[in-house]
Amino acid sequence: MLDRIRIVLVNTSHPGNIGATARAMKNMGLSDLCLVEPKLFPHRDADARASGADDILAGARIFASLEEALADCQLVVGTSARERHIPWPLVNPRELGAVSAQLLTSEAGAGSRIAVLFGREASGLTNDELHLCHQHVHIPTNPDFSSLNVAAAVQVISYEMRMALVEDQADEVPQWGTRWDIELADNAELEQMFTHLEETLVEIDFLDPSNPRQLMPRLRRLIQRAVPDKVEVNILRGILRKVGLYAGTKSR
Repeated sequence: MLDRIRIVLVNTSHPGNIGATARAMKNMGLSDLCLVEPKLFPHRDADARASGADDILAGARIFASLEEALADCQLVVGTSARERHIPWPLVNPRELGAVSAQLLTSEAGAGSRIAVLFGREASGLTNDELHLCHQHVHIPTNPDFSSLNVAAAVQVISYEMRMALVEDQADEVPQWGTRWDIELADNAELEQMFTHLEETLVEIDFLDPSNPRQLMPRLRRLIQRAVPDKVEVNILRGILRKVGLYAGTKSR
């Protein structure tokens, strides 16, 4: 099941951090590494810091956009080290491990893939990137010295996710679902639905493109908090199609 946990590094500046991340992943039994627009890769510094995890580096996939890297994932979690203007569902690494174990071992999560995002060394993930996530994860470090190297953050989070699966804590955490019979929607399906939602809201004059405020991020938070399945997403899109048809009829 650990092979269904994806580590995504966004716009990493130092190739050594990619190598150290590969080593941290291999320590914990993870193997799926994706890189979104790395500054330098492949690179000898990455090879040197991998220290035996060359197979992880060799299998790493490079993407031009974050959306592409997440397209087939059902649960997306972004690392965040600071307060945001709009609060988002927030977990610590241990809570993330428990939720991940429950999802991966449940009927609803059969075949599901979890992505954990790590941002730039200096600035982390942008707000738009964090809006792609169902949840945010925060490592509760010493507030007087809170900055973590990206590979160290990967090590902490991947350790907790591994331990939750190894110790089979499913009975100790809230159930993800009771005999859920539908696969969860993947990120690509969610993004298509959000695009459809935004277009419909503009069409019915509920969303002003020139003054959107925080409407779409808040709607994203509302829907992603539920981690919808494929049928639920299809129902929402069916409603949007009907709304669009009705709006077009009324405008004529």
